[in-house]
Amino acid sequence: MKRDQNGRPGEEVRFTRTSTLVSLKLKTGDVLYVTPKAGTRFITEDQEDNQNNGNMSTSGSSTSLNSIKSANNNSTLPLIQFEEDPVDVELSKQDGMIPQKKTSRCNHTSNQACIYCAPREPYDPEYLRDNGIKFMSFHSYLRKLTREKTKFASIEDVNLRIKPGCTNHPPWPESICSACQPAALTLNRQTYRHVDNIEFENPAIVDEFLAYWRNTGSQRGGYLYGRYEKFTQTPLGIKAVIVAIYEPPQECSRDHIRLIPDENEGRVDELAQGLGLTRVGWIFTDLVNDSSGQVKHFRNIDSHFLSAQECIMAGFFQNKFPNVTKLSSSGKHGSKFVTVVVTGSADRSVHMEGYQVSNQCMALVRENILLPTKDAPELGYVRESSSKQYVPDVFFKEKDKYGNEVTKLARPLPVEYLLIDVPVATPLTPVQTFRSTGGFPVENRPMEGHLQDFASLANYRRQYVNLPEFFRDFHLLVYLGTQSVHPLDDELLPLLSAIRDEKTEKIFAWAESNHWHTIEALIQNYNDGYQ
Repeated sequence: MKRDQNGRPGEEVRFTRTSTLVSLKLKTGDVLYVTPKAGTRFITEDQEDNQNNGNMSTSGSSTSLNSIKSANNNSTLPLIQFEEDPVDVELSKQDGMIPQKKTSRCNHTSNQACIYCAPREPYDPEYLRDNGIKFMSFHSYLRKLTREKTKFASIEDVNLRIKPGCTNHPPWPESICSACQPAALTLNRQTYRHVDNIEFENPAIVDEFLAYWRNTGSQRGGYLYGRYEKFTQTPLGIKAVIVAIYEPPQECSRDHIRLIPDENEGRVDELAQGLGLTRVGWIFTDLVNDSSGQVKHFRNIDSHFLSAQECIMAGFFQNKFPNVTKLSSSGKHGSKFVTVVVTGSADRSVHMEGYQVSNQCMALVRENILLPTKDAPELGYVRESSSKQYVPDVFFKEKDKYGNEVTKLARPLPVEYLLIDVPVATPLTPVQTFRSTGGFPVENRPMEGHLQDFASLANYRRQYVNLPEFFRDFHLLVYLGTQSVHPLDDELLPLLSAIRDEKTEKIFAWAESNHWHTIEALIQNYNDGYQ
């Protein structure tokens, strides 16, 4: 609304893209008053004063920033608790330089160095190529950022959300501006990986897991528990060492696996932590027998390695278990959580393939942007914007039939742009932290002889009289920690600590406690009733 120099109301001013001062008949001294439309957010002078005093008023509610400060130790920002993995702490203290031997082109004494024998950076592309290393390690990537910027690098996760708090216009879907609009995303193949190798302590771990498929023909999924260690075959590399597989509740058939919410999930993680282990990944089977009794090979370069749905599942888990780092303002970047699929190889034998999805894929999954396609497992689809969610443009580049690089909208999207393959192996000298065969029944298996109850516990106790051998079973410890006949909560922690530290005398000492005596009495009562 325009008013003249005397304050009298004038005509309504309507702005368009072609409006000018002349066309609007505006003169020096005219006063313009802005009247907000319904749904437009403005802050009044009273509200601004409240914000400056520590209070913020919104529609129908009042929130005190002072109470938020008290909850966060007098800080308006939440405190970020860093708890890096020990292997990350250890690698962060190393420079990662790769020593080189003196060559025939060197023209100096043994205590000198030249460009031919000087130590190489851990991310040196020529060294990685000559040694068959497809991806630099995460800590090598950090060294590269630090060296190039000559200061400490800062890494941030991909952000695909509208920037909150923009008061220049009504909120989405009514309007959006360049200040709050997330940038378009061009997918690139990630040049580094957070885990460089997946190592199962011994083949029996996987054999025990595959027993379900061999006996029923149904697929199976499980969580991998282990620890992260240095991987010396890659500069500043990390490997995930698997010592046990926990099988959560699930519905399985020949063609699908559906995980069921597990009420013991948090408890199993606590038990694993007591044993010095953590959840490092997940594993699932995709095995189909052919007429000759071998398994089919259908995950290859001509079809797909992971389907879009499996990439979304991997992204979900990686977002749930992020990689903790101090170089990010959020305290996390990427993930060390791995995916292992057991499928058929080119020679039609059972083998394992390991993967991670890129940080860009994690962002797409985190914002519920990536969707699977119906008939093409190798293709994903980026959701389109709606009134409920703004989706930025997502592109990828590929070469056309003439060899020219073209940019395409990710509808659909080849999932190969999202994948990072990770080698899977077993050591030359197998190790058995826990018993892998002939042990306690595996949890949540609807198979004969695999029911976890006191009958199974009593039968298993008769097999192993020696207590240290008796307790050296991951599935047994999970059962003891989750059974409800005589619950063992914190009482189980000393036993887990003794097993972790391999302290035989502490295992015997724990067996003298009232908690274990009660369990033994229940076992004896069952044996007496069975006889």
